[in-house]
Amino acid sequence: MPPTPSPTTGTITLTGLTARGYHGVLTSERTTGQVFVVDVELEIDWPVIDELAGALDYGTVARRVVAHITGKPVRLIETLASQIADDIAATPGVRSLEVCVHKPHAPLDLTFDDVCVRLHRTVTPSGNLGNPR
Repeated sequence: MPPTPSPTTGTITLTGLTARGYHGVLTSERTTGQVFVVDVELEIDWPVIDELAGALDYGTVARRVVAHITGKPVRLIETLASQIADDIAATPGVRSLEVCVHKPHAPLDLTFDDVCVRLHRTVTPSGNLGNPR
């Protein structure tokens, strides 16, 4: 009897999802807003057939990420990253994910290119989130 093939996994990466949000601790950040950029990398169950019905719809994932950026303001970008991770981890076929929230116009009185918080999550087989690492 031939061996049973092991499940195949792969990644989908969405880079540079950009939208205006009102996240931050300072009053000016919450009233004026600023641009946030999010990168998401998903480890997924690889589709076994060449049909959209068997694949992860990354367009839907992208729209959900942007909805978080433009949605209810939070004080910390760590919280924003967690909310995005919680939402996307509930997507069938996602095994783990990494979310990076960039705040390129963070209110620092220094010259810098970017501020980014990066969050890693593992999704357990039951679909629940594993511990962040």
